[in-house]
Amino acid sequence: MDSRAARLVICIAVLAFTGCAQPYQQIEVGSDQAALIARMGPPKEIYDLPNGGKRLMWPTQPMGTTTTAADIDASGKVVSARQVLQENEFYRAEVGKWTHDDVLVNFGRPFEKSYFPLMKREVWSYRYQESNVFYMIFNFYFDDQGIVRQTQKSPDPLRDPSRRSMF
Repeated sequence: MDSRAARLVICIAVLAFTGCAQPYQQIEVGSDQAALIARMGPPKEIYDLPNGGKRLMWPTQPMGTTTTAADIDASGKVVSARQVLQENEFYRAEVGKWTHDDVLVNFGRPFEKSYFPLMKREVWSYRYQESNVFYMIFNFYFDDQGIVRQTQKSPDPLRDPSRRSMF
């Protein structure tokens, strides 16, 4: 392989890997909020944090499977950034303790809200991708006081090839 072809292959590989970077991986801890918004665009959701900071969110719901969240301290600096619609994040929710507000601040608005009158449960649903392979839905079941009483995950029927003919 001549050096020209080798350089071309290297350039293609670099571009391919750069395109795989997730939005949260491009956020620099310590940068200021204005620089973050200039890079990511205006957040679609903003929540107050107990320490005086803010959580900025860029969701891809209702059809997407990611929500980038950046925590900003009271001085306007980025403290952390991560993709919150993932299994290890969902399992931080404390059944019997977390409320609507806790779920909202941690995961943003759900793609769907439902109510099951016989169970007396409101359900908030979030699309996500488990292990970067399986398209799933994570559900939070709330009682009438707005406390999480149960969680559940299930395959996303919209992305299940064996069920596509049903829709």
